[in-house]
Amino acid sequence: MSYICPICNAPLVEQQNAWQCEQRHQFDCAKEGYVNLLPVQKKKTKDPGDNKEMMFARREFLNQGFYQPLSDKVNQLALEYATEANQILDIGCGEGYYSHRLFQTLQSVTQTNCELYGLDISKSAIRYAAKRYSTLHFCVASAFEMPFADNSVDLAIRIYAPSKIEELQRVIKPGGVLITVSPGPMHHYALKKKIYSEPKLHSEESIILDGFRYLAHEALGYSLSLTRAEDIDHFLNMTPYAWKLSDSQKSQIIEQGLECEIDFKIEIHQREQ
Repeated sequence: MSYICPICNAPLVEQQNAWQCEQRHQFDCAKEGYVNLLPVQKKKTKDPGDNKEMMFARREFLNQGFYQPLSDKVNQLALEYATEANQILDIGCGEGYYSHRLFQTLQSVTQTNCELYGLDISKSAIRYAAKRYSTLHFCVASAFEMPFADNSVDLAIRIYAPSKIEELQRVIKPGGVLITVSPGPMHHYALKKKIYSEPKLHSEESIILDGFRYLAHEALGYSLSLTRAEDIDHFLNMTPYAWKLSDSQKSQIIEQGLECEIDFKIEIHQREQ
């Protein structure tokens, strides 16, 4: 899979510890191994994406295996619908948890030399991902202007990440597969009841994407039981609901423990020929 220049869209070529295009736009590789392809002029804030605290909380939570059923299901569907995928992209990859587990699964089951690229707008998350998973390729970039060549992706996964339909159409090759994950109706409902007087369910509507054939959908639901204070704290701080909880509410939840619904909506799409 080829990077393209985020300034002029020309192909990037790796030269020593940097990527450069024919217009001599150059992007240095960080010591951790990733490349930052988000030019300063395209940043909307000084440090876009999840902050270090949110990233740390999610990393610690995921490392405990609480969302491993989701990772396992995504990996299973990738094997079912994209067995021969060689060029794989994780859009909004965060700290690389799902990226790494998908890569391991595909490598061990298919025995192919696939390449997996992870993209995220958070520099903190990408730095951690690249440092921990050195066999994968990571870049700081926007999912709304992805620095990849046209028709270069066999399989893309998008877990909770926003993106631009035109970019999905551009980078995923005809016949390529996209697996999306979004919250199901009851996702985190018990937590929302502690915040809102009239909590709303997430939408049940399918995600229909222009230029893609809708292949299938899966629902994954289970109950999450958290008793350790640090696990509850990490769970709360990795969600957007953390900003809506008062300190007393957080303390009460940590003291009482938390039983919460987990409800994922997983959908499989194929790029039209």
